[in-house]
Amino acid sequence: MPLDIDVYPAVNGNQYLKVSGRLDSHTYEALAERLAPLLAEQPRALVLDLAHLDYISSAGIRCILQARQALAPSHGHVLVLHPQAQIRKVLDLARAVPLDAIFNTTEALDAYLDQVQRQVLDGEIWGESEPARED
Repeated sequence: MPLDIDVYPAVNGNQYLKVSGRLDSHTYEALAERLAPLLAEQPRALVLDLAHLDYISSAGIRCILQARQALAPSHGHVLVLHPQAQIRKVLDLARAVPLDAIFNTTEALDAYLDQVQRQVLDGEIWGESEPARED
């Protein structure tokens, strides 16, 4: 089964992608190529809808980890939406995405994104216009 990638327009600094099929050593380059220009924009969050991703290998995990690394300087996050049970388990075992960055429903993701935006507005966490901390 091939890999299908649908990229949606960014909303409020959050970039959405729907990834379907198999993410493995034969297909990961397609995802990496689609992610490169999106990551260069440094979105606040990269949301990967994995509802129709049936399989992920170490090459796919590496692609997600590279996305996390690319967003780290701007305090961006990779968030996973609707993962199937086997995908969620692999992400957990590989520690590719923190468990609190995996959402089973769009409503849960939206509530999280709303909370983050409120925290930025209230000055509780860093926003885009503020300097990056040197931890």
